[in-house]
Amino acid sequence: MLDDADDIHPLFHGAPKGLEFRKLRKRLVQQAREAIETYGMARAGDRWLVCLSGGKDSYTLLAVLHELKWRGLLPVDLLACNLDQGQPGFPATVLPDFLTRMGVPHRIEYQDTYSVVIDKIKPGGTMCSLCSRLRRGNLYRIAREEGCSTVILGHHRDDILETFFMNLFHGGRLASMPPRLLNEDGDLFVARPLAFVAEADCDRFARAMGYPIIPCDLCGSQEGLQRAQVKKLLDEWEARVPGRRQVMFRALMNVRPSHLADPGLFDFAGLMQQMAPDTDNPPQLRDAD
Repeated sequence: MLDDADDIHPLFHGAPKGLEFRKLRKRLVQQAREAIETYGMARAGDRWLVCLSGGKDSYTLLAVLHELKWRGLLPVDLLACNLDQGQPGFPATVLPDFLTRMGVPHRIEYQDTYSVVIDKIKPGGTMCSLCSRLRRGNLYRIAREEGCSTVILGHHRDDILETFFMNLFHGGRLASMPPRLLNEDGDLFVARPLAFVAEADCDRFARAMGYPIIPCDLCGSQEGLQRAQVKKLLDEWEARVPGRRQVMFRALMNVRPSHLADPGLFDFAGLMQQMAPDTDNPPQLRDAD
């Protein structure tokens, strides 16, 4: 990796020069490139709306995508976007100041969806589902207005695993966040280039770069508590058997419908027709009465 300020994007100015950070940076770029290629995320000439929350993951996403673009490995235009949803205490100037200073093309949108959620959800209820739908709807609108083909989100490998276990434990289904999907209207893609990246690597990278991280504790919710419980469980497994998260993620990429129990994915009833005939014991015909 080149660390000369004249050779890299301003997002990398002041990057640590130590070997460990260089290895981390290389790993992040390689993993994002692999995800983009594996799931066919990029098409030359497209425009991506890169969604930023101000957390460690979205800063890492922004930097890695600009590195790939700088290296000529990502032939798309990038537009950073922050949706300020009106949560109490949100530092509204942090991201626009940062993006302007870094010379990153961006759009800051204010939509007070927080008040809508508070008005619609009863005290003690789960806010995340409605909040997420309102956020996604606004991001889709912005993407259309800006001529973007893809909405880029900063979810990483651990987010995908946690969502899988939340669906398993609380939803009764095997499902997670797909690395790439087509929205319901069929006019926009949603992609997650950090699908192969560990959360711990995002944290180490963003903190090493000194990015102005906005804490993700502006609102609490039931789903948040469930996710925290799942995260704690995965942390305990990882502590006992290092590398277990990666093994579990590989399982999501190696699905065998014939070894599950969903008749909609595999024709279990049709197995009888596939059985080879028993030539040694042919079926006996009964005599007519």
